[in-house]
Amino acid sequence: MTGLRGARVLVTGASGRIGSVATARLADRGALVTAMCDLRSVPDGADRAVGGDTASFDDVARALEGAELVVHLAALAHRDAGTPYDVYTNNVVSTFNVLTQAAERGVRRAVVAGSINRYGLPQGVDADALPPYLPIDTDMPADVSDWYSLSKLNDENTCRMVWRRWGVDIVTLRFPHVNTMAAIEAQSAELTEHPRRGVTEAWAYLDVRDAARAIELGLTSPSRGANAFYLAAPTTSIPYRTDEVLDAIAPEVPRRRRFVEREVPMDLTDARRLIGFEAEHVLDRQVRDVPAGIR
Repeated sequence: MTGLRGARVLVTGASGRIGSVATARLADRGALVTAMCDLRSVPDGADRAVGGDTASFDDVARALEGAELVVHLAALAHRDAGTPYDVYTNNVVSTFNVLTQAAERGVRRAVVAGSINRYGLPQGVDADALPPYLPIDTDMPADVSDWYSLSKLNDENTCRMVWRRWGVDIVTLRFPHVNTMAAIEAQSAELTEHPRRGVTEAWAYLDVRDAARAIELGLTSPSRGANAFYLAAPTTSIPYRTDEVLDAIAPEVPRRRRFVEREVPMDLTDARRLIGFEAEHVLDRQVRDVPAGIR
């Protein structure tokens, strides 16, 4: 598919942070958007709204009526968003339910909200964990010790199964911290004082407007298969040169290349190659030397 005009797109989690912006963007591109969401907060741009539970077969069947494309964003988006049972079962059952029903109805392309957490360390049991190497890349092995990360890892397995069985092309976007620029600036202030807290996430961030644009590109790109990859702004959320802050706080982590100024230590190659994505909204920070007391 090369365009969205006139296409019926189901967006689950449409009233959420990413979903509300994505719904408006897709509608602006001419898509007919079915928002599966909290009916008390239907997002701008939706021409059809369906309430219900993405883990419910009947609710999802109603939401999928007429859908040609699917954007699956609905999830409990943190380890502490519910009990371990609720977080894990909600996420994996919802993804399985939405994608398998979509496939059986003839949908041939979907975009799924993945997470940097699928590799395990950011929300894992070891607060002192460090990445096995940098940059974080598509092939980094998972080391999972929490139920949210396990759910996102297994969602990717569901996507691969759906592609293999039904031939649905699926793009899973392994999102970093996604928020408004104001919220990203607030996080930046905290991580500037305590950069060690952000190393497992590569100090990566993405403006919610760029997340919505990545969803659009995922729906319209010619990529085939079940592809999952990281995406982020090209610079970190902290003002230090990446190599210098790594020298200070994580000198033992192998670096497979050097990083230029505030370059994010995450491989963004697949986002560019598969869907042509590069972030447009970048946090403006003047480069500073790493303070002597930071370790």
